[in-house]
Amino acid sequence: MNTLDNDKRRQVIASLVEGNSIRATVRMTGVAKNTIVKLLEDIGIACAEYQDKAFRNLRCKRIQCDEIWSFCYSKQKNVSAEKVDVFGYGDVWTWVAIDADTKLVPCWMVGPRNAEAANEFINDLSERLATRIQLTTDGFRPYLEAVEGAFGCGVDFAQLIKLYGENTGNRKDQTRYSPATCIGCETRKVTGNPKEAHISTSYVERQNLTMRMSMRRFTRLTNGFSKKVENHAHAIALHYMYYNFVRIHKSLRCTPAMAAGVTNRLWDIEDVVNLLPEPEAKKRGPYKKRNSN
Repeated sequence: MNTLDNDKRRQVIASLVEGNSIRATVRMTGVAKNTIVKLLEDIGIACAEYQDKAFRNLRCKRIQCDEIWSFCYSKQKNVSAEKVDVFGYGDVWTWVAIDADTKLVPCWMVGPRNAEAANEFINDLSERLATRIQLTTDGFRPYLEAVEGAFGCGVDFAQLIKLYGENTGNRKDQTRYSPATCIGCETRKVTGNPKEAHISTSYVERQNLTMRMSMRRFTRLTNGFSKKVENHAHAIALHYMYYNFVRIHKSLRCTPAMAAGVTNRLWDIEDVVNLLPEPEAKKRGPYKKRNSN
């Protein structure tokens, strides 16, 4: 990877953030697969570290949280017995928070879907905020304890619980890859005084669709899924760097980071590449001619 110049780095990263797979990026750029994977690792770490530092003291007002499912290595039902309880094999969830006004994603977390992960995610979110917020989540019960532990009474918290019906009749086989039909929603005010009009998870659910459209690893019914959870996390960090700082949000006419006051300019792929150290020239030792006897 160190032999890649910045132009090649830009080509690879531009291909990845537009939803292409590793092998498609190989064909488009001519860069070796292992080199692309190493670049993804380095840029993923750099993007995660930069956003971790940049997203502090945010003055958000309305935050929505949700979890999006994916899997690594294999589907959960196909995980071998010795790996069934090891994280990174089978079901993997990405916890996401989004600012409903600026569309900024201030934090995310790759982990299991349990109470411990909920506590870690909500604690991370609370440490990034400088103001009181209205928070909306789905009906996942661990959010109740997690929000109380992280915010106490300093938050206006509500849950939006969607009610689903069962697919029955002749349409069952045709819709087995689709979610059940939503037959209603129930709002539940938990803490503080959340405004009824702003109890919604629409923006974060739309962000989940953006993830599935922008990362090959999240595409359903393909073999493009992540084989290693570490590379899965690196790809997500790169995706959010591009989403927050580079990609112009159509409804905002600027990037989420600009709308949130995190930056005052529009970034491009070159700025993302510049988060990496300058590539080093490949060093070669002196040529030694083999003696012929």
